[in-house]
Amino acid sequence: MQKMNEENTGLVMPEVRFFHQLLPMMFLFMLIGYGLILRPNFLQVDPLPLELVFLLASCFSIAQLMMMGFNWEDIQTAVLGKITRGFPAIMILFAIGVIIGSWIISGTMPMLVYWGVKIIDPSYIYIIAFIVPIVFSLMTGTSWGSVGTVGVVIIGVATTVQADLGITAGAVIGGAYFGDKMSPLSDTTNIAAIATEVDLYDHIRSMANTTLPSALVAGIGFTVMGFVSPPEINAEATESASQVTAQISQLFNFHILLLLPPLIVLFGSLTRKPPLPVLMFSSLSAILLALVFQDFRFGDVLMCLISGFDVNMSVNAGDVAPSMGTLFNRGGLYELNGPIIFTIMVFIFIGSLDLMNAMPSIVRKVFGFVTTKAGLILASLAASVFTNASTSNQSATSFIVGDAFKSKFDSLGVPRKVLSRSIEDYGTMVENIIPWTSTAIFVSAATGVAYADYWHWQLLALANIVVAPMLAILGIGCFYDESTGDESTGDAEEAGN
Repeated sequence: MQKMNEENTGLVMPEVRFFHQLLPMMFLFMLIGYGLILRPNFLQVDPLPLELVFLLASCFSIAQLMMMGFNWEDIQTAVLGKITRGFPAIMILFAIGVIIGSWIISGTMPMLVYWGVKIIDPSYIYIIAFIVPIVFSLMTGTSWGSVGTVGVVIIGVATTVQADLGITAGAVIGGAYFGDKMSPLSDTTNIAAIATEVDLYDHIRSMANTTLPSALVAGIGFTVMGFVSPPEINAEATESASQVTAQISQLFNFHILLLLPPLIVLFGSLTRKPPLPVLMFSSLSAILLALVFQDFRFGDVLMCLISGFDVNMSVNAGDVAPSMGTLFNRGGLYELNGPIIFTIMVFIFIGSLDLMNAMPSIVRKVFGFVTTKAGLILASLAASVFTNASTSNQSATSFIVGDAFKSKFDSLGVPRKVLSRSIEDYGTMVENIIPWTSTAIFVSAATGVAYADYWHWQLLALANIVVAPMLAILGIGCFYDESTGDESTGDAEEAGN
């Protein structure tokens, strides 16, 4: 082990045993068990913030390294190296906050919400409840934002027409997560790509192999349920939607050119342009559109990029219902401070593990029996759902599972974009049907629909649970015929190990 570490890092390292590699992970999962499972579910107290969990785990790992004989300079170099490699992800998270704020004040996002509400026909409430959040999440990159905005509106309409709220909530959540998963603006999508060192658009195209068939199954299911359990149509539903659209049109002016910012993102995605410049260019166009078409002061437009949009910026805010603030008061440079801080904490923890080559070693021990490509993909799926159920956080899952499986995927000749896809298939998509996760708690709170009523209508997630391992077993959409630049590196590393 000492020789291997010298070759990998160029540094002279103390002797590292498997117990040393395993101990920080054991401590992490102990913290997760206590802080995220035991405290909220049995002790009836608030869970520990994940940032604190990983901070404590990082302190433990670093303390162990120093007790083993590693010097601080080596530890610092390893941690900073990991942060440096992951810094593009942090920049993109900042850019997503800026783009959300600029899209709102330009009127782009409100116009999308406006027309989304306009097309809600109570006769097709379930399939509409699935499609509208898809469009919203694709354009904004936020599943929670979709559920908390257009999703709440759709639930309100479903209530007035006496539609099944469980089916409606399942459709809303499924659509929101489909769009989030396939959007280049999504923080979880970007983090999964960064964690596995995969091109963002390659990651999205890989996910399409499992997500699109699952979405087709879900769409058919919600369409059928519209005929099997049709809602009662009345004038109250139409009036509820009309009030929402009237409020939005009171705050913003609409124009066809407001579609330019999302079209820039779409063009960048299709032409495989670097995501960060695309996002910033889209934000710049939104700023210009805000100055041309909206009635906001120049200072408010600039402030929106920092602290986010506020409906009080509008001259008509006095006549607007507080619900508009729930819809649009967000965005800005500080929007994703939580994910950014958490990402840095994860980088520190994983960077400390890198000195011991811990994650690849653990994977070899735990999944050493895996010798086939299909078995490896199935193992990554299992590891993803276990990690996500333990951490209640997709970002943590991406970094932990990604770091653990990268070299194994390289050595067996499976492209890493299959790994990044698997992390989201059994991470992002499954997270919302695990009852104790933050996502499930948020969804129930936002929609007002109990978990027990909607989880079995999560048709997209349930279909994806079947489709993902099926494609792995059949070898469909696994890109085995594609060679990656990392495979030779992975082979050499595996041989050395």
